[in-house]
Amino acid sequence: MRIRAVLFDAYGTLFDVHSVADLAESMFPGRGAALSQAWRDRQLQYTWLRTLSGRYRDFWQVTGDALDWAAGSLGLELTATGRAGLLEAYLHLRPFPENLDVLRGLRAQGMVLGTLSNGTAAMLEAALAGAGMRELLTHVLSVDRVGRYKTDAAAYALGTAAIGAPAGEIAFVSSNCWDAIGATWFGYRTFWVNRTQAPLDRLDVAPEGTGATLRDLPAFLAR
Repeated sequence: MRIRAVLFDAYGTLFDVHSVADLAESMFPGRGAALSQAWRDRQLQYTWLRTLSGRYRDFWQVTGDALDWAAGSLGLELTATGRAGLLEAYLHLRPFPENLDVLRGLRAQGMVLGTLSNGTAAMLEAALAGAGMRELLTHVLSVDRVGRYKTDAAAYALGTAAIGAPAGEIAFVSSNCWDAIGATWFGYRTFWVNRTQAPLDRLDVAPEGTGATLRDLPAFLAR
C-alpha cells in the first residue's frame, strides 16, 4: 500500500534528548553525560513499568521523577533551582540538524506529517515551536489521551485514528529500535533512524527500513 502519512517519535528522533547534558555538565563538571544517560534510561524504564502496572502518570512527572532518581544514583546534590533548570531544558531540546529540512521536503511533496509521542501535549508544543517544526505537522499526538505509553497498542492506535487510514498506509519513524519494533507489531510501515549504529533489538521482527539519519527516510518512502 502507498504510504500517505508519516508519524515521528519525538524524543531521540526529532529532538536530541542528550542536549540537556550541556547544562548538566555546567552544573556538575565531569558528570553531565552520565547524568543525562541515567536520566534517559530511568525515564524510559518508568514509562514501561507504569504501563505494565496500570499506574499511569504523565510524561512530565515521569521525567521529573527520573531526574531525581538519576541525580541520587550518581550522588549529585540537585537543588530546586537546578532541577527546575534541567526540566526547563527538556522543553527546548535541540533538534537534530537535518530534521527541519527533511520535514519541509516531505511536506512540500504533500505528505501528511505528525508526531506520536510519550510526551505531554504541552511538552511537545513547546519543543516543536522552538524548533520551527510545529507548522509542518498536521497531528501532534500524545499518549496522554489513552494513559498508556509505547509500546502499548493503544498508544500506536492514536495515529490510525487521527489520520483515518490503516496502519499499512502510515510510516512510523523512530530512533529508538524498541519503538520502531513496537510500531511494526502494530502494523505501521516502520523506519529506524539508527544514529549510533546500535545492534537490532532481538524481538522477533525488524523495522522495514533503516538509515543513519533522517535524510535516509525519503528514499524509503519513495520505494
